[in-house]
Amino acid sequence: MNEQLEDLYRQLLRAWNERDATSYARLFSKEGAIVGFDGSTANSQQEIEGHLKPIFKDHPTATYVGKVRAIREIGSDTALVRAVAGMIPPGKSALMPERNCIQTLVASRQPSSGWRIEMFQNTPARLDGRPEEVDKLTRELEAELEPST
Repeated sequence: MNEQLEDLYRQLLRAWNERDATSYARLFSKEGAIVGFDGSTANSQQEIEGHLKPIFKDHPTATYVGKVRAIREIGSDTALVRAVAGMIPPGKSALMPERNCIQTLVASRQPSSGWRIEMFQNTPARLDGRPEEVDKLTRELEAELEPST
């Protein structure tokens, strides 16, 4: 189960990084929902795709680098995935510490399609007044960066 859920999270980041609104939305259940980094929401596969298409079309988006910190089974077909992520601006190679975030994903196992996201929340990890914690999180995420070739 853990491997499947980690893969679901990686697929979510990959779809974002590839700017593929359709693939991103298909990772959700039909009633799945998101709360974005800026607090915007979308409720259903169709709304998620409709929300992301103009963003990907009209705005350069940062690339996510993420790490699953914990997976907890809530029921036999429901799980909670807790992760941290950082963003690399377009054309750059370094993380923006001010854009680090905490990501929470609730997934359910669908009989016909396997694990699907029910809720994904992306919360800024500002860690106000604790610059040492921002640095620590940034270093943790930098360790997830693929080495340059």
